[in-house]
Amino acid sequence: MKNPLRYQVSEYDCGPTSLLNGISYLFEREEVQPEILRNIMLYSLDCYGKGGVMGKSGTSRMAMMFLSRWLCGVGKAGLLPIECHYLSGRSVYLGNESLIDDALCRGGAVVMRLYMDGKHYVLLTGKEGERIFLFDPYYMEELPFGEGIECDFQHPREYNRIVPVSCFNRAGELPYALGAVEEREAVLIFDTRTKRTPERTIEYFI
Repeated sequence: MKNPLRYQVSEYDCGPTSLLNGISYLFEREEVQPEILRNIMLYSLDCYGKGGVMGKSGTSRMAMMFLSRWLCGVGKAGLLPIECHYLSGRSVYLGNESLIDDALCRGGAVVMRLYMDGKHYVLLTGKEGERIFLFDPYYMEELPFGEGIECDFQHPREYNRIVPVSCFNRAGELPYALGAVEEREAVLIFDTRTKRTPERTIEYFI
């Protein structure tokens, strides 16, 4: 059974929440070992905020890189059929020849760092034309961003926002913009059993 995706419980835990949502989106609840939950929470929330309070600046890119590599190790050890790839800098964009677009087309999920009233992590789960389907762990009943970005609470196991592709590649501090190129990052996550490959589907090439 797959759980509904969940919301962060504070102003700071969007990173671990989005990683856990990626696992919930791809895998059955019964498959997920407690060690995975423990380590995601243990190694995230590592940035110090004002006054030296740990966790009050959320999760660092270094921690996200470490966790993506650790999850790869989980897959290689046979604890969960998971595969992860960490992207940063110029490789993080949407559009022609994007590894993120490719991951979504192959049935994967993408934890992405972007801007939403500060740096923020969300989970991308699908793409249709020029629209991206994502789960934003920051709960809001109404979006203050104007036209183009939609709330959708009818698909709690998949997404709660629909965002135009054009929002992402912007360099400024705008809603759902990826921001400065050198600060971009994303983690591609796959269930190796369902990852679409040339051998598994002809549709992928059409």
